[in-house]
Amino acid sequence: MPFSPFHAVVFDFFGTLTPAVPSRVRDEHAARSAAPLGIDAQRWRRAWDESWPERAVGGLGDLRETVTALAARCGVTDPEQVALWRACEARRAAQHELFALRPDALRVLETIRRRDVRIGVLSDCSTELADHWALVPAARWVDTAVFSCREGRRKPDPALYAEVMRRLGVTPERCLYVGDGDSRELSGAKAAGMTAVQLRAEDWAEHETYDRESDWTGWRATALTHIATGLDYPVVLQPEHERPPAAPAPFPPPQPAPPSPPVRPDLPTAPQSAPQSAPQPKPARRWPWR
Repeated sequence: MPFSPFHAVVFDFFGTLTPAVPSRVRDEHAARSAAPLGIDAQRWRRAWDESWPERAVGGLGDLRETVTALAARCGVTDPEQVALWRACEARRAAQHELFALRPDALRVLETIRRRDVRIGVLSDCSTELADHWALVPAARWVDTAVFSCREGRRKPDPALYAEVMRRLGVTPERCLYVGDGDSRELSGAKAAGMTAVQLRAEDWAEHETYDRESDWTGWRATALTHIATGLDYPVVLQPEHERPPAAPAPFPPPQPAPPSPPVRPDLPTAPQSAPQSAPQPKPARRWPWR
C-alpha cells in the first residue's frame, strides 16, 4: 500500500510525457510525407489537421488506409504503390520522432513506480502510437495504456477515464490525472472524480493543440518532477487559493534587546575603579625554637 494519498497517476502522452511540438515541426513532417505523393505540403498538412477527429477514434483505419484516404481528399485517388509506401514510411518516421520523452520523464516514472503507485497513460492519438507503444521507453514503467483510436472515442469522454481507472484498479479519489490541457482533458478528469493537474512546462505555449484549456485554474505543475513530489505533498500542486492556511507559531518570536542609551559627552562619567589584583598568599610563619 503506497504512503501517498494517491494510488495511481494517469498521464497524457503528447505534450506531457513528451516535449512540445511547434507548428513548424508539423509543417516539416507533413512536407516529408507529401513529397512521394506529389501533393502540396500545405494542402497535405491541412488534410491531416482536418481529419484529426476521425483519426483520433480510428475512423480512417491503419496508417496505410489513412494515407490512401487523405491522398484521395487531396486529389490523388490512385497513388502508385511505391509512392504510397514511401509516404507511409515518412509519416511513421516523423511520428517516431514525436515519441521522444522529456529528459526527466523516465526518472519521474521510475520514482513513482518504486513508491508502489500505479501508472497509466491515456492518450488521444492515431494508430501510429498505439501500434508502436511497446517500443516507447516509457512503456516499461506503465501498467496500462488506453488509446482513443482503440476505444473509438476521445477526451473528454467519461468512458475513457472510467476505462483507465478500471484497468488500474483504483477509485477516482485515489487517482491523479496529469495533462497539458489538450482536448478539455482536465475538465473531463475532474468530472470523472479524479484530481486533475495541468502540466504547464516552459514549452507549454509552443505546443500545437486541439481545444486546449488555457483558462484552467486548478492544480498545476511546471515540471514533471513536481508530480513525484506532489504525491506525498499535494500542497505543492495546489493553487494559492486552495492551499490550507499556515499554522500560527506556537510562541511569539523573540524580541530584539533594546539598544543601549547613547553616551552624552557633557555629563561626567563614573570613575573607573582600579582593577583589583589577585590576593597574594601569606608567607609561612617560622618560629625561633624550630
